[in-house]
Amino acid sequence: MCQYSSIDGFATNWHLVHLGQFAIGQAAAVIQEATAVSPEGRISYADLGIWKDEHIEKLSEITAFLEEQGAVPGIQLAHAGRKASTEKPWISRKQIAPDNINGWQTYGPSETAFHRSENPPLALSIEQIQQVISDFKDAARRSVMAGYKIIEIHGAHGYLIHQFLSPLVNSRTDQYGGTFENRIRLLLEVIDAVKTELTTQSLWVRLSGTDWAEGGWDIESTVQLVTLLKERGVEVADISSGGAVVHQQISVGPGYQVPLAGAVKKDTNMVTSAVGMINSGIQANQILENGEADLIMAARAMLADPHFPLRAAHDLKVDIAWPVQYDRAAGTF
Repeated sequence: MCQYSSIDGFATNWHLVHLGQFAIGQAAAVIQEATAVSPEGRISYADLGIWKDEHIEKLSEITAFLEEQGAVPGIQLAHAGRKASTEKPWISRKQIAPDNINGWQTYGPSETAFHRSENPPLALSIEQIQQVISDFKDAARRSVMAGYKIIEIHGAHGYLIHQFLSPLVNSRTDQYGGTFENRIRLLLEVIDAVKTELTTQSLWVRLSGTDWAEGGWDIESTVQLVTLLKERGVEVADISSGGAVVHQQISVGPGYQVPLAGAVKKDTNMVTSAVGMINSGIQANQILENGEADLIMAARAMLADPHFPLRAAHDLKVDIAWPVQYDRAAGTF
């Protein structure tokens, strides 16, 4: 859940308190918002970044606090591609033109904008693609230095890696476009580069299981890709959906993305996480008991209630330890 509360990519006390409250609420792991591997990879000018060593100091403070509370700190490394250079969402969801303050030229696999009204991206050259891979590698190194134990590569929601995956977005005719093998090449090369910087950290990948659009990326492609990711040492497939194109057709409802995670788990035997409108402990537990996923990722539910895990335990009649400072409130749900 991006907070759009950063200046020049630096984390602040807002991020410390925001992420820390979930650890206090007994989340097993806390995955930091999409954190840009380069300035032009930010969704907005107010996004977190990890493209320079100076970013590490405050991030280290955050990971130390999360671990003090018993949570595993994780970070999501991201590049927004053609969906970059936007305003803060509570001001406007419009893209900012490159010649305006807080705006910049965006890049993607091809020169097609997400919205027709937006400034088209420039297609990345082969040399620029290699720089993107290097940026992910350097970001992974800094993430390890900052104390993150989970490194998740963001390959979903229509951001750069997903843009390469989707045939609805990627119209390249070189080794990074066209066939399935070519469209997944960037992600595989990012994975290989990132792995060289990891020691004991767990490597995860977030994917959109489907574009929800005819002719787009689909669950069969996701299963095929996850099989290859598992062979490369990725430990968790975090399955979401959508975001690549405007004309997606989604039927949204409680747990609407869970079948995608279930299909990946069933066909690949990969450790899989489920996301999307999972709003109660009973609902989350049922997904696990049904074997549809191994992990539950809660986002908006945690924004609404940072102590969601404690409430879930209460609803499931499971006794878990409260932070000693909050113990007086135990049993009050």
